[in-house]
Amino acid sequence: MKREYYSTKNDGFYGAYYKNPAPCDRGVILMLGDRIDDMMVKMGVKWLHRKGCNVMAMSSETKDYAYHDYPIESYEKAIEVLKSKGCVKFGIVGASTTGMAALAAASFIPDITLTIALSPSDFIMEGFYRDGLDGARERPGNNESTLSYRGKSLPYLPYAYRHPEYWQKLSEEAKRRGDMAAARDMFDLSEKLCPVTEDMKIKVGRIKGKLVLVGAQDDSLWDTCRYIERMTERLKALPHECRVAKLTYEYGSHFVFPQSMLEIVLPFGSSLLLRFTFKTLKDHPKECKKTRIDIDRRLSRIISEW
Repeated sequence: MKREYYSTKNDGFYGAYYKNPAPCDRGVILMLGDRIDDMMVKMGVKWLHRKGCNVMAMSSETKDYAYHDYPIESYEKAIEVLKSKGCVKFGIVGASTTGMAALAAASFIPDITLTIALSPSDFIMEGFYRDGLDGARERPGNNESTLSYRGKSLPYLPYAYRHPEYWQKLSEEAKRRGDMAAARDMFDLSEKLCPVTEDMKIKVGRIKGKLVLVGAQDDSLWDTCRYIERMTERLKALPHECRVAKLTYEYGSHFVFPQSMLEIVLPFGSSLLLRFTFKTLKDHPKECKKTRIDIDRRLSRIISEW
């Protein structure tokens, strides 16, 4: 796939631009996984191309998947590049940690009129590293937020554990649940120890255009459906301009991706491969696939109407 690379040093952000082969004037910032050109990103790019969008893939410019004080200004600079490419509408899509980042970015950048957050939180998370320190796959940041703006860390919910206990507890929970990764117990405990305050919450009332929140109740990373419910309830009590679509399901796991997006890379074995990631995908394969099909249908319609 043809792409143009951008670096933080030269351009103010790290990304790869994927121009749609067909003429279009919509640009979407895409954040999937920990790279800007791996299989997951290409899967998302092709899916969005089919929906009539140009794509700017973005991630943190690190060798490992880590988020600590990532500057929201990076998204502003990426949108300026999309404008220079002829785009007049701007959207953002994120999943998991980047689902949170997509919401935060949209709350700061009024140019964004389509925000799709898959399995997000409703608060800013503490920053984290994956540098292998002391053999831990992941560890908390050093009093750092995941995100910053204008050089200032955004207020965040601190994790319940510090290094090295943090990774020990996450490993124990994943083993107990039978999942590739799990942190739901830790996030629940984090809120008990330090209830989410107003300054930690993502300012969803400032988001423009269409806001799409997607999650499943069987998510073992965190209780995303509870977070989504809190966001929609907050919007009812706040003045806002966005139109909300709440897509929540009983089954689907943390990977609430559109079915046809997964089939771009694995046309025949996507459902089988997913079963090795989360136990619920193995125990409830039909229900999870039904969820992904419905998400596919509804997101496709939303993007078309946008």
